[in-house]
Amino acid sequence: MEYKTVLTTCTHCGCGCGFYLEVLDGQIIDTIPCKTNPVSQGKLCIKGWNVHEFVQSPKRLTKPLVRKNGELVEASWDEALDFAVEKLKSIKASHGGDAAAFLTSAKVTNEENYLFQKFARAAVGTNNVDHCARL
Repeated sequence: MEYKTVLTTCTHCGCGCGFYLEVLDGQIIDTIPCKTNPVSQGKLCIKGWNVHEFVQSPKRLTKPLVRKNGELVEASWDEALDFAVEKLKSIKASHGGDAAAFLTSAKVTNEENYLFQKFARAAVGTNNVDHCARL
């Protein structure tokens, strides 16, 4: 049996709480707050406490899905990205950039959220950007 702890930063919101993930034989088994993290100071919200559960959830998507004939089917990353690009181009050409809207996530970094909104505004031409942060 191989056991280790890994110091990391929570990505549920922009706070940057620190915790250790307990890993046993390659599987995350628990979350332990980092008492020396200047942000969280040994405390975590309910999402931070349970991060080890969603990472290995059998419901977690691990491959892109594309709708074909009304059904979601697995696709390669290249196929999924090409599909999204063509749909966005079509929507923008037919209805203008503001016909699209972008919803980003609290489970990515602030930098990734910045890039996402920059893409929406610069490439697609819309300010219709929202965020799902709910703690």
